[in-house]
Amino acid sequence: TSGRAAIYQALLQLRLEPESLVLAPSYHCPTMIAPVILAGLKIGYFGIRADGLPNLNTVDALTASRAKAIIVPHYFGLARSLLEVRQWCDEHRIALIEDCAHCYFGNAGERPVGTWGDFATASLSKFFPVPEGGVLASAGNTVKALSLSQPSFKAQLKGYVDVLELATRHGRFSGINRALSGFFRLKNSFARGRANHSDTNAPAVDDDMMPSCDMGRIVQAPLSIALSLESILPRGRIIARRRQNFALYARHFAPMREVKGLFPWTDESAVPYVFPLWVEEPDRIYQELRSQGLPVFRWDRIWPGTPQMTDDLGPSWSHHVLQFLCHQDLSEADITATAVATLTLLANPQVPVAAIAQ
Repeated sequence: TSGRAAIYQALLQLRLEPESLVLAPSYHCPTMIAPVILAGLKIGYFGIRADGLPNLNTVDALTASRAKAIIVPHYFGLARSLLEVRQWCDEHRIALIEDCAHCYFGNAGERPVGTWGDFATASLSKFFPVPEGGVLASAGNTVKALSLSQPSFKAQLKGYVDVLELATRHGRFSGINRALSGFFRLKNSFARGRANHSDTNAPAVDDDMMPSCDMGRIVQAPLSIALSLESILPRGRIIARRRQNFALYARHFAPMREVKGLFPWTDESAVPYVFPLWVEEPDRIYQELRSQGLPVFRWDRIWPGTPQMTDDLGPSWSHHVLQFLCHQDLSEADITATAVATLTLLANPQVPVAAIAQ
């Protein structure tokens, strides 16, 4: 159902002993760590270099001897060669899980994305307009049958309705969009009425990492609507528009000294997920941009117990790096508005985004 579910299934494919050590990067989304914990394994960490690759010097000999697997992501959709990592894993007999959540197309150096790892995982919903979906694949190993439970008929039907509603909200049905909008307004009014009579004394969800990772459906098969859409949707527009949006961000931010693109896009076959931007004083800018619903996020929620390591850029990336979405349905006007708001905040620290928008 998701990239995180695919990581969980990849770990099961390895058939590791309980509490085996799995290495993950210090710069991470919590959904990269949660599957390791749920699989009954122990988590260890490695630092990252300026090019986004693992700093293998941060893994001491004892840790390397104990580790059974390592999760290595391609950050931002700007894939890198994993030749060095692959050789290190082979030398230490460590299984490599190549996390392609930010990558779906192109090459990672000498090989296509997803073919360096013993297993590769990916996220469909980050690239395609589907409600959910993860990928587990391997270029060199047989993927054993997964024991996934099938969604109920009600869940399948809801999936189709949700897709229709989302498409209607974005005006995708020329000629009948108004009629469909009326139907969904009526549906949602009934739903709100039921919600108003629900138990208001329900306990609040604990603000903890694991609940926020939404791991409830990791052993379920994805909805059929997600599989159907992924199989028929064209790729060309997705690829072209994401490259164009990345290049447009780069042009907007190039003149500013206070910011910098994290590393250049050097592979013309890459299909970016986000434009990563280093900001010297990011907190206020990030909060203002988010308050206006602009397409930016950062990985600032680090799993408890992540260590501080010498020569590791992970902690500074978590604080300073903003990720601007390159999604194919963001227009040139959307990208320009986001970039201008960011640049104006940088140039005028006391001016809120709300004032900029006016």
